[in-house]
Amino acid sequence: MSAAWIRVEVVYAEPQRAIVKIYGLDSRSSLADVIRLVALDADFSGVDVTNAAFGIFGKPARPEQALQEGDRIEIYRALAAD
Repeated sequence: MSAAWIRVEVVYAEPQRAIVKIYGLDSRSSLADVIRLVALDADFSGVDVTNAAFGIFGKPARPEQALQEGDRIEIYRALAAD
C-alpha cells in the first residue's frame, strides 16, 4: 500500500524576482520536510532558509506543522527597514 501524496506551493519574493515552485510530498509531511527540499533546490540558492521565517497562507507556521494538499508555503525575508 502506497502513501498518499499532496502538492504544496513554495514562494519567495524579492523586489526584483519571485520564486514559485510546486513540490509533491508524502501526505504525512511537515513544514520541516519541505524546508529540507527547498534548501537543496538550486532555484532557492542564496535564500537563507535556515534563518528564515515561514508561513502558510500568510499565517506564521512552525517546522512541525503538518502540511495539507494545496498549502501555499511562504518564505519570509528580513525587512530592510521598519
